[in-house]
Amino acid sequence: MGITGSIIVYVMIWWVIFFSVLPMGIQSNKEIFREKIEGIDPGAPKNPKIVKKFLITTLITTIIFAVIYYLVKIDLLNLREFLQ
Repeated sequence: MGITGSIIVYVMIWWVIFFSVLPMGIQSNKEIFREKIEGIDPGAPKNPKIVKKFLITTLITTIIFAVIYYLVKIDLLNLREFLQ
């Protein structure tokens, strides 16, 4: 697997894991607004903890990518053989 393919695989895995981790631990604003403020969605989360989710996503993606890269390196995961 070349550098371009590796980057593409890593980014694809990262986004899938990120969208899987994103809804975890979300608490919405259930309190009733006393005054209606324009531009604020009452269903928006109080604290989305986005930096923590970026770090968790990167850690999980790195582990999954290392396994995939190892399987490709030892020629255990070779899609070119299946296509012939």
